[in-house]
Amino acid sequence: MSSTKSNTPWKDKLHEIIYEADTPAGKLFDLVLLVVIIASIVLVMLESVKAIDLKYHTFLNTAEWIITILFTIEYIARIITVKQPFKYIFSFYGIIDLLSTIPKYISIFFAGTHALVALRALRLLRIFRILKLARFLGASKNLVTALKASRAKISVFLFAVIILAVILGTIMYMVEGEENGFTNIPKSVYWCIVTLTTVGFGDIAPQTPLGQFIAAVVMILGYGIIAVPTGIVSAEYASQTKKPEPEKLKTQDKTIHLNSQSCPNCLRHDHRDGSKYCYYCGEAL
Repeated sequence: MSSTKSNTPWKDKLHEIIYEADTPAGKLFDLVLLVVIIASIVLVMLESVKAIDLKYHTFLNTAEWIITILFTIEYIARIITVKQPFKYIFSFYGIIDLLSTIPKYISIFFAGTHALVALRALRLLRIFRILKLARFLGASKNLVTALKASRAKISVFLFAVIILAVILGTIMYMVEGEENGFTNIPKSVYWCIVTLTTVGFGDIAPQTPLGQFIAAVVMILGYGIIAVPTGIVSAEYASQTKKPEPEKLKTQDKTIHLNSQSCPNCLRHDHRDGSKYCYYCGEAL
């Protein structure tokens, strides 16, 4: 395990600019990057409007290619400035960065796929780190953890709802019949699911008094059904939010603040202010 930085100062400097938001240059780079990402998404949205595309197609296409080339250079720079490139390439942000770069190139062979550059919106998640909003990012992690903890209960609940939809759908098929639009059981189950979820497309509607009564019961059940998974997740989320915030570590006598400094070896963040070595792998910061 190395305890010294690389022998190429320009890589260290470039890594500091690209991966860290605590320095003026790093923060400026990230903010400019966010502006370019937003601009690229706007360009794709404008290009989808036929009237605008007919008038400004050349400009929009050229601007998209310029931005794509800039993102390509940035992606390559992110790879060459870390000591373990594959860790970045197969990380969450590495995959997102790649997916947000290649659609324009793919559009050369498959028309229309350039619209997938809207995936660049996911890169805006970096704003949490740039503006030091780690507590909100931590809140999103708590939500994901709560959903995972609730998956067994929610799965049982959804299975029960599916059974209920099948039964009620079959009953509606028997009550309403083909003459009222309930031509088969799958279509009747579809109507029941749409009604339970309170979507109500209106393409099928019961006509008989008994069918309308059953529909009213299903609608009322729908509101109750929505509340159950919400309560399950809310309870799990409440237990998660009681844990300490990720940007602060409390010791017996003080609170230690963490920063967004990135390790060039393991790419981990959340190091203590003033740290000279990575807390996770021991690499020099």
